[in-house]
Amino acid sequence: MTLAAATSTADRDWLALAEEAGSAIGALTGEAVAAVRARVTQDGRVSNALMEQEQHAAHGLAWLATYGEAIRELAAYGRLLQAEGRYGETEELLVAIGVGEYCAQAFGGIPMSQGEIVRLPALGLSAAQIAAWRTGAVETLIAEGNTAPHRARLVQRIREAQGAPTMGDAGLDETLEAIRAEMRKFAESEVLPCAHQWHLKNDYIPMDVIAKLAELGVFGLTLPEEYGGLGLSKVSMCVVSEELSRAYIGVGSLGTRSEIAAELIIGGGTEEQKAKWLPLIASGEVLPTAVFTEPNTGSDLASLKTRAVREGDVYKVTGNKTWITHPVRADVMTMLVRTNPDEPGYKGLSILLGEKPRGTDEDPFPAKGMTGGEIEVLGYRGMKEYELAFDGFEVPAANLLGGAEGQGFKQLMQTFESARIQTAARAVGVAQSALDIGLRYAEERIQFGKPLIAFPRVADKLAMMAVEVNIARQLTYFAGRAKDAGKRCDLEAGMAKLLGARVAWAAADNALQIHGGNGFALEYEISRVLCDARILNIFEGAAEIQAQVIARRLLDGGN
Repeated sequence: MTLAAATSTADRDWLALAEEAGSAIGALTGEAVAAVRARVTQDGRVSNALMEQEQHAAHGLAWLATYGEAIRELAAYGRLLQAEGRYGETEELLVAIGVGEYCAQAFGGIPMSQGEIVRLPALGLSAAQIAAWRTGAVETLIAEGNTAPHRARLVQRIREAQGAPTMGDAGLDETLEAIRAEMRKFAESEVLPCAHQWHLKNDYIPMDVIAKLAELGVFGLTLPEEYGGLGLSKVSMCVVSEELSRAYIGVGSLGTRSEIAAELIIGGGTEEQKAKWLPLIASGEVLPTAVFTEPNTGSDLASLKTRAVREGDVYKVTGNKTWITHPVRADVMTMLVRTNPDEPGYKGLSILLGEKPRGTDEDPFPAKGMTGGEIEVLGYRGMKEYELAFDGFEVPAANLLGGAEGQGFKQLMQTFESARIQTAARAVGVAQSALDIGLRYAEERIQFGKPLIAFPRVADKLAMMAVEVNIARQLTYFAGRAKDAGKRCDLEAGMAKLLGARVAWAAADNALQIHGGNGFALEYEISRVLCDARILNIFEGAAEIQAQVIARRLLDGGN
């Protein structure tokens, strides 16, 4: 059955309409860039003070650009599947509803958060400019894309496809789908049955699960083969992170942590450091943790105060760090420290590879000069968060990353793209989990003599979850492919992370709403997924920071 036949609408070439809309919103974004740039430029340069003053417009610009990229990637996804004979009714519905809804939001108001809607006039666009790019294709998509019949048909297709790895073809090749299937099989047997209890008890992910991840090659997936890795793509890591996070975000984050630590060493380490650490990380023998954030700095890394003073062949580290994930069981810490107190801002920062013994709950930090206290958290459990204090903690001078001081911030910046792409992938997994759980409950829960899914507003929630999960997934793969191509992709990574985090929170919130009062009960899995989803808008760059980064790139002309 075709989409037109199912919904009694005129035949439409939805992909052609999506391509036209993507071009129109791209052009509109270009005009918005010029309008916002005029507001924030002083003496021929973008002013930080004016950027701060115009945050609503600047961040709204970032969201508009993200929507334009999302629409273009949906169209590209559809064309790819069409060329391979894989573009069926489900995929057509995902495109039609997704592009229709995102066009409607782009021209009517984009939700940056629950209480912040950005509208085009706020970006300095005139009514004439807006009207010029509200083309016939855009009008058709807004009127006919996201309709009640389309949503109802999509939900019917979703119900028919229960048990499928994703809602609709994800657009991946056979190798990547085989990786997905392997990760899904592992997650369903080793993670899903236990994840909720781990969360409720605030238990660590068992070491035997971590060992099995190592056997599957998760920790060395993207590392070069010469260092014991598998040498696979960043997109493959997206698939792995997504599927493991679909079961439990803590498990999905373990591979990400090793990948980012390895990327730091690959990008900034000496040959000796690479030869020593990378094979150990790839095999899972060494578990890393990132020790960057401080109690009073957060995203303001230039204000970092933790000191590392060289004395002979060691550095002695003194200071406090916070929001450190999995430090008790970690073997090596990538530590951002200030090695030169006379250099202000970023210039005096370096990264040390701090070795430590693994601890236990009874003796978490059996290392001289290091103590810590657990931070109890709502979600993202399984690895545990700590505040750490260092008082003369010793790191061999040979463990200065790259062998030269003052390179820490530059080295760290090189990992932001991968970190944000992986956070986007984890967000897609969490969102997919919310859809899985919400769909199952809506099918099983009977009210007024019929299942909840029979009520249009419940079905609509599920339809939009499926649509937005697919959009976030395609934007994440787009960023991953850019990284694999060796391109600078902080813009693409930022967009994927920005949208993915919002999609995960919306999906979890809507799935809990479908559960009604039961969703508020700790015994139901959706209560965990809601807590896990909330952190995604905060770590690896809070949504506001992420929007600022995207806006700055756009306003600086992509430089």
